[in-house]
Amino acid sequence: MYQIMTAEEAVGLVRDGDVIGINSFLALANPFALHTALAERFRKTGHPGKLTYFASAGFGGWAETKLGDQPVVAGAVTKVVTSHLKSMPGVMRLTKENAIECYCMPLGVLSHMTRAAAAGHPFYISKVGLNIFVDPRIDGPGLNERSREELVKLVEIGGEEYLSYRVPKLNAAFIRGTTVDGSGNISFENEPVTVDALSMAQAVRANGGKVIVQVERVSNTYTRPRNVIIPGALVDAVVVCEDVPEEYRAVPILSGDIHVHPRHMDYWLGKLRGYAKGRDAEDCSADIIGLRAAQELRRGDIINIGIGIPEKVGTYASRMGMLPDITLTVEAGGFGGLPAPGGHFGATVGSDMVCDMATQFDFYDGGGLDACFMGAAEVDRMGNVNSHCLGELYSGIGGFANITGATKKIVFCCTFTAKGLKTAEQDGRIGILHEGRIPKFKKQISGISFSAKNALQNGQKVLYVTERCVFELTPDGLKLKEVYDGIDEKTQIRGLLDFELQ
Repeated sequence: MYQIMTAEEAVGLVRDGDVIGINSFLALANPFALHTALAERFRKTGHPGKLTYFASAGFGGWAETKLGDQPVVAGAVTKVVTSHLKSMPGVMRLTKENAIECYCMPLGVLSHMTRAAAAGHPFYISKVGLNIFVDPRIDGPGLNERSREELVKLVEIGGEEYLSYRVPKLNAAFIRGTTVDGSGNISFENEPVTVDALSMAQAVRANGGKVIVQVERVSNTYTRPRNVIIPGALVDAVVVCEDVPEEYRAVPILSGDIHVHPRHMDYWLGKLRGYAKGRDAEDCSADIIGLRAAQELRRGDIINIGIGIPEKVGTYASRMGMLPDITLTVEAGGFGGLPAPGGHFGATVGSDMVCDMATQFDFYDGGGLDACFMGAAEVDRMGNVNSHCLGELYSGIGGFANITGATKKIVFCCTFTAKGLKTAEQDGRIGILHEGRIPKFKKQISGISFSAKNALQNGQKVLYVTERCVFELTPDGLKLKEVYDGIDEKTQIRGLLDFELQ
């Protein structure tokens, strides 16, 4: 039977060496009070220590003093398994310093591993990850010298190659919901996502661990059974935090309290904290890319849009009046509406449905998407893409590998160069006002997040849209497909590459 207790009492249920499942999507649905209490308890007592944080979608708040970075920086957490690191500067720093173990795997794989843990499976078998960095023949999931555990193996089944991922034994779960009723049932009405809360609670309960849930309120009113995300029978401790900091407070257009009509998207997006409306006054590269990429949309498409420059595709789809005729999805579970930008990424504005994350990745892995629009840090001559690392800086793979693994059309949206690039557009002509210092298309890249070999074998159509040209993937590598008006092909494209271009 569950008990209501303070955050300090709840984290006292965690034992030294526990593997803690964190049910969050970056800052969304993140149990902030539990992270803080765990860090404070460790600083005072030295326990619990030698912990592992297992978090499919990351647990950071973009500062070492926020959310899940706190117990890692304090020293309580010495091992992290996740897909996304960019929001966790403390984890990134300590990984670079070789002070903790850190493993990065595709988001959908980790989500499915959570569900496999609930079923008691020791391994999760998938083709996702073959021929990219997580494949042990290339780099493997360990991000530093300290991270030597063999979590991924290459196996052959029926004459085909797969990767076998070792499923974790979860001893505790940190989950954030909205309401607990008299029976301990947890609902998520104020949260924009549920992530994989039920599977995580099931896995921990089956393993004899402790399920700890942070909520905003206690209610004597019982909701409809279908609205319950975690049944009370699976819950050990409930921590009530009525005073939610503004940055973690529910946003009605993200939780679904306000259903946004496609015609009202610009108005409501303008109300989101951190949302920048309109063009950059000094550079319009992202707008040029977003507008050109949006031309690849077809009415009736079901698509996914990544974070960063690809967000502009959703913006222009809205302005072109196409939103009613396409369906946008987010890997966190949103179907319909428009993906929320920036720090709200993972939520959806005006969604029709939000499912568990593992269910969304079932659809992605099965090839349900018609198109996806993704960012790229680097692209090599053969069309391979790096999106997860630059040198020793690991931002993580996120849902990138699953999303690009089986989608029919893949459109990478990135600038041709970085660091200092300034472009302008007038009457359809593009001008390069200042060239970037760092090339993004090069013979050798730092890591492989997307395998061109896999895409060609799967018959996928792949485009690379920049602010000056468009490339397409062929069996011989990149081929120049379009050069925009105002761009000199010889000096502003071919002359900046360290390889020969078709």
